[in-house]
Amino acid sequence: MTTPLPAELPGSAMTDEEYGAYRASAALWAGTSVLITDQHGKVLIQSVDYRDTCLLPGGAIDKGESPAHGAARELHEELGVHTVIDRGLAVDWVSAASSNAPASVGFPGELIHVFDGGTWDDKQISAIRLPESEITAVDFVEPARLPDLLSPGDARRALAALRARINAAGTVLLDNGNPLAPTTLDRVGILRTPRARHHFAFHAAPVTATLTVRQSWAWMFAPDGRILLLLEPDTGAPCLPGGTPEPEDHGDAVTTLHREAAEEAAAHLTRTTYIGYVSAPGPAVARVRYAAVLASVGPAPVDTATRRTYIRVLATPEQALQLFDWGPAASDQLAVVHQARHRLGIPRAAQQPVTELTAPTAW
Repeated sequence: MTTPLPAELPGSAMTDEEYGAYRASAALWAGTSVLITDQHGKVLIQSVDYRDTCLLPGGAIDKGESPAHGAARELHEELGVHTVIDRGLAVDWVSAASSNAPASVGFPGELIHVFDGGTWDDKQISAIRLPESEITAVDFVEPARLPDLLSPGDARRALAALRARINAAGTVLLDNGNPLAPTTLDRVGILRTPRARHHFAFHAAPVTATLTVRQSWAWMFAPDGRILLLLEPDTGAPCLPGGTPEPEDHGDAVTTLHREAAEEAAAHLTRTTYIGYVSAPGPAVARVRYAAVLASVGPAPVDTATRRTYIRVLATPEQALQLFDWGPAASDQLAVVHQARHRLGIPRAAQQPVTELTAPTAW
């Protein structure tokens, strides 16, 4: 019996043994990584006793083992937990030339499957039990710290997988950690700079008379339930549209909001509704929050205050919160946002990729 050669060698034939040897000569290693975050969006990394850079949980796939089973086994061996692994985030081809492995290892290149380990609460984190050797410590770190703590390729892969998880676009293909088809989040480099930490209390109530309104921001809904989010072009940092009161606003926070939305994003709003305010320890100020319906966006403007042209995207409210570091009160604000969305007659957004608004749009 003979087996046809691959397409690149037409017209030839080889025995099963020859074909097997041919395929084995091109074989790659196979490995797994598991992306786990805490409830504040920080990524779990491991310190190990055999290298000076950290790793995501995971490791080599055993003979005859599927990548998903290998990932679950590694989590049990390394963290002492049993977790169902059923969602892929990325598959990365790691070339032999990109590795610092000694020549004696004969590293042929590797396919690494990155799986979603989920968001762990305090109970799950407290259940971690490290083995006697290999894993010396675990920590949850800001995504922007990954390039400082992991090898360059591992950091690229971890950030690409995290963006794929946020983007909800399915499993992405990587080449040495770089997406073959970069998304908006990849192109902007979202989460490559530290998120601003704003662990402030949210109050679903009118601003008290003792507080001065310092900022006016809004959750601006498109008809499909997604909201307008602005990304800084040089850092990828996200923000809701809105800003600081100016004298011409005459102390009216809604006027501030509409002016800032036009200046930052050429966004025009209808049905603006107040939902609450955020307060922080220290100065007696309030940062008010609104919900509103997007009527249209014009050509991307240069913001008069920052001299930047923001990248405008539509994202679900849940996607937006993954890009912020708002602490425990974020869930309180999100619940009120969805109540306001319902009152405005806007449907809940389906899970979908983040979309950039590159041209004027009217709804």
